[in-house]
Amino acid sequence: MVSRLTADPPAGLTELGLDYLNHQVPVEREERTVLFGLTGSDTVPTLLLEDGSALVGEEEILAYLERHYAESEQADAHRVKAANARRRYLEEECGCSPLLTH
Repeated sequence: MVSRLTADPPAGLTELGLDYLNHQVPVEREERTVLFGLTGSDTVPTLLLEDGSALVGEEEILAYLERHYAESEQADAHRVKAANARRRYLEEECGCSPLLTH
């Protein structure tokens, strides 16, 4: 399945116009006890739904979003803004050529 959403769950949520909270978790999986307690998984990304169920991994999250939500009218504008920010970062911050990084 080819997703119409950006292959990054937070970006996909933004493209759909959905509000969400992003929580940082420890880098080491064995330290992700809160995440595991809430979701039964120590995998990132994980999306905890309002009903308490959890979606684990990019593919599962994006597939769920595709099935349950229509794309917002602002989706293309969000994609353009993200692409421009990435290009600026590559050019200004890391000195990389955007053309060489794809």
